[in-house]
Amino acid sequence: MDFNFNSKQLSYFAVLISLVGAFGVYATSGGILVLFAALLCGLGGAGAVLFYKYGYLLIPLFTKRSNIVQIIAGGYEIPPSQDVILKKEGNTYYASAFLGIKLYDSTTEKSPQENVIYSEYFERAISSVRFPVKFSMMVYVIDISHHRRELETKYAEAQLKLSREREKPEPDILKLDRYEKEVAMYEAQINRLVSGYKPMGTIIYAMTTATGLSKEAAIAEVKSQANELKATLANALNVQVVHLQADEMLKCFEWEHIIPPTASAMESAAY
Repeated sequence: MDFNFNSKQLSYFAVLISLVGAFGVYATSGGILVLFAALLCGLGGAGAVLFYKYGYLLIPLFTKRSNIVQIIAGGYEIPPSQDVILKKEGNTYYASAFLGIKLYDSTTEKSPQENVIYSEYFERAISSVRFPVKFSMMVYVIDISHHRRELETKYAEAQLKLSREREKPEPDILKLDRYEKEVAMYEAQINRLVSGYKPMGTIIYAMTTATGLSKEAAIAEVKSQANELKATLANALNVQVVHLQADEMLKCFEWEHIIPPTASAMESAAY
C-alpha cells in the first residue's frame, strides 16, 4: 500500500477526531452515544499528543504492521520500516540511511592538545570506513530567554535517570556512562550560561548510501554500512550515535535541500 503522511498530519487528524467526539457529546441526548462520543474525544486527544511528540517511534510501528510504503516528491519512497529512503534510477536501487550524532564534549572546553588528539581520532575513524559518508553540521545562536530553564529541567531528568540506574542491583555500565556524560554536559552548559556565555546550537548527522539490483539488496547493504559507521564513530569519538527513523530521518532528508531560515525555526524543527 502506498501512502504519504507524517506525524504532524496524523496529529491533526487525531485532533479532528477529538473535535468530532466533543461535538458528539454535546449533540447527543444521552445513552450509549454519549459514551461513544466521549471515548472518541479522549482517544483523539491522546492520539494527537502521542503522534506530535512521539511520531518518530509510533509511525514505524504503524507502517510495519500495515505494510505501508510512504511516497514523497521526486520519486523517493520510504519502506514500512521507516529507516531508509529509496529511489530507483534505471535498473539500480539507491538506499540512504541517516545517523544522528550527539556530542557530549565541546571543543571550547578542551585544551589545544586534546583538540589535536580528538581530530586525529576522527581522521582514523573516517579512514577505516570503506564507503563514502556525508557529514552535515548546522549551527545557530540559541535564544537564551527560556534556554536556561530547559537546561535545568533536562539536567534534573538526567540526574534522576543516573540515580535510578545506580540504585539497581546490577546497573548497566553503558547506561551509567551515558547518563554521567549527560549530567556533566548539562551542568557545564548551565555554568557557562551563568558566566555570561552566549550558547550555540549544533545539529550533526551523517548520511550513507548503498546500491542494489533490488530494494531488499540496497536496504540490506545500506543498513550494514550504517551499523559499521555507527560503531566506528561511537567507539572512536566517544559520542552517542542513533539510527534515525520516520520524521527524524525525513527532516535530515529535507535539510539536504533547504534548511530552516531562522534560529526559532531551527529549534522548532530540531525539538
